[in-house]
Amino acid sequence: MSLVSEEFPNVVPYRAEEITIPADVTPERVPTHIVDYSGTSRPRVFHSSDSAVTEKCLYFRKTWCGGASRVPLILVGNKSDLVEHSSMETILPIMNQYSEIETCVECSAKNLKNISELFYYAQKAVLHPTGPLYCPEKKDMKPLCVKALTRIFKVSDLDNDGILNDNELNFFQRTCFNTPLEPQALEDVKNVVRKNLNDGVCDNGLTLKGFLFLHTLFIQRGRHETTWTVLRRFGYDDDLELNQDYLFPPLKVPPDCTTELNHNAYLFLQSIFDKHDKDRDCALSPEELRDLFDVFPYMPWGPDVNNTVCTNDQGWITYQGYLSQWTLTTYLDVQRCLEYLGYLGYSIIAEQESQASGITVTRDKKIDLQKKQTQRSVFRCNVFGDIGCGKSGFLQAFLGRNLMEHRSYYAISTTYVYGQEKYLLLHEVFPDFDYLSDADLACDIVCLVYDVSNPYSFDYCAKVFKQYFTDSKTPCMIIAAKSDLPEIKQMYGCSPLEFCRRHRMPPPQSFTCNTAAAPSRDIYTKLTTMAMYPHVSQADLTTSTFWLRASVGATVFAVLGFTMYRVLLKQR
Repeated sequence: MSLVSEEFPNVVPYRAEEITIPADVTPERVPTHIVDYSGTSRPRVFHSSDSAVTEKCLYFRKTWCGGASRVPLILVGNKSDLVEHSSMETILPIMNQYSEIETCVECSAKNLKNISELFYYAQKAVLHPTGPLYCPEKKDMKPLCVKALTRIFKVSDLDNDGILNDNELNFFQRTCFNTPLEPQALEDVKNVVRKNLNDGVCDNGLTLKGFLFLHTLFIQRGRHETTWTVLRRFGYDDDLELNQDYLFPPLKVPPDCTTELNHNAYLFLQSIFDKHDKDRDCALSPEELRDLFDVFPYMPWGPDVNNTVCTNDQGWITYQGYLSQWTLTTYLDVQRCLEYLGYLGYSIIAEQESQASGITVTRDKKIDLQKKQTQRSVFRCNVFGDIGCGKSGFLQAFLGRNLMEHRSYYAISTTYVYGQEKYLLLHEVFPDFDYLSDADLACDIVCLVYDVSNPYSFDYCAKVFKQYFTDSKTPCMIIAAKSDLPEIKQMYGCSPLEFCRRHRMPPPQSFTCNTAAAPSRDIYTKLTTMAMYPHVSQADLTTSTFWLRASVGATVFAVLGFTMYRVLLKQR
């Protein structure tokens, strides 16, 4: 009542009515509801003594906190106008004993001492609690807080040199507090760290130890709101876990639409690759890859990724393979992609509202067919074939590998059609065609693979086509695999060539991955072209000029693209 009227009431009721402090009159800009309690309405009475205060803390812990110590408490010594000496010295040990006690304050409703401050502390205890951040007994930050701040440091270390230079510190300051640090203020901060830590500042930049020390200092000096502002800006909730709303921002994907990374997201991912490719060999060693994913709570890429994308001679994921894997994740599981971008700090570093701004949701495929053009960059090819027909070899050949032992049900890389870079995603479908799901059938082009040396291999392709794709608008291509072996007549009603003619498909395409050099990529350019132009007539598909126009740019742009990356790398 003294808070509201700013004067001591002569008549005090047993219990005041509920009071609401509006947001616009509080420093934290949040509304606060104050509910009074009357000792006469409940039988639980506490007397004024140290043991009674301890008893009360235990009571509140059991009754309100359920033993979980989550609801913050403030110990308030009221009627300080009636005593000559402070009781804080005897109360502080109790405060240190119970982690849910945020602060202690002495006040007087009669002379208005610390009344407004008391309710400010109450707000602060909820919005910026000490408990999750700091352990008073150890006088140090708690492990979860250290873990969160370590991730924040690594995300903010844009050049990955282990220190935050002035530019990175200013970017961090603007990101969290919407204002840069003045040069002198920046130097003052570093001087404070220098005086207290030998290795807190290196090369005039703040090290991780220095960064953690500063936040410990903020908390010890009662400025935990500074640390909480940083934590919440980087996506953390009150339990120091990354908020689900931060990791999974809303993104609506209608049926028959796909998801792709846009230009801004690719630029961000390129910068992350550059940040961790320390030896500048255009590939990520296992150590560099672990360093890149150190800001994740788990390792997101397993050994199967190396069989899904392009790698170098040492089996390390190349720059192209790295972008391909991100493209694959975005296409197959966009929610996981949003999560991964969140761990990397995309919205903060790219200065976007959320990770969703890095995703393009393509238009309905039916509209592409109507307009006879597409704006998509990723095309899915489902690969069907009987066991042992060469499907896995066909997928691995797309990544530049021959008959080496590799196995993955996916392979993704780039192709060039009419000079445009596109991603082709190959998916090997399990050969039990009686149990094909909608996901197995949903694709931009179908690839039916048979073994020319096995007389019964083509029969499977014919059955799959007749059962699922005869009346489909999805283009199909037949691959005559293992063409380096003697061709044997297929035990089917007609030859594969005649089958293609009857069903208005291009003729079977010969293919082998049993080569000394890297297998030819021409077939993959053809598949991408058919996926991009499903409306093109059978007559056009069988003309050599159509394929020539589509593939002329492929070799030129493949070489040019890699050369340009090398040039940019040298410039960096």
